[in-house]
Amino acid sequence: MKTVTLNVKRLDHHRDLPLPSYQSDGSSGLDLRAAVDKAVTLQPGEIRLIPTGLSISIPKGYEAQIRPRSGLALRHGLGLVNSPGTIDADYRGEIGVIAINWGKEPLTIKRGDRIAQIVVSKVYRAKVEEVDELDPTKRGKGGFGHSGI
Repeated sequence: MKTVTLNVKRLDHHRDLPLPSYQSDGSSGLDLRAAVDKAVTLQPGEIRLIPTGLSISIPKGYEAQIRPRSGLALRHGLGLVNSPGTIDADYRGEIGVIAINWGKEPLTIKRGDRIAQIVVSKVYRAKVEEVDELDPTKRGKGGFGHSGI
């Protein structure tokens, strides 16, 4: 397994919180924590930007993807509006988690709660070439539901 270095800068409102970490040897994502000053309650359907108190430096040729945590999604309906959120290699601002409560009950996020995960992935740059025709496939233009249930 290849390892890349993820440089992490703690902002002042993250000083007492643990750095992102893998929770098991097989984990793909590092858990991100809420760096809120006081508990935040999301009403059903409400969207909020939750600060993490972290900025990162990703090596060129990689990206970081912010993804939901499955247990919170299943038990409480916590999701991410732009899942996965992409952090580009040249972004140096604070990581924010755009959370939504898709559940039926209010959901409270407290300081230090693990609210999302960050996955570092290789990025390939595309060379865009305009063509008159695309190579044919069996699927062709079939989309949304074309293959049945």
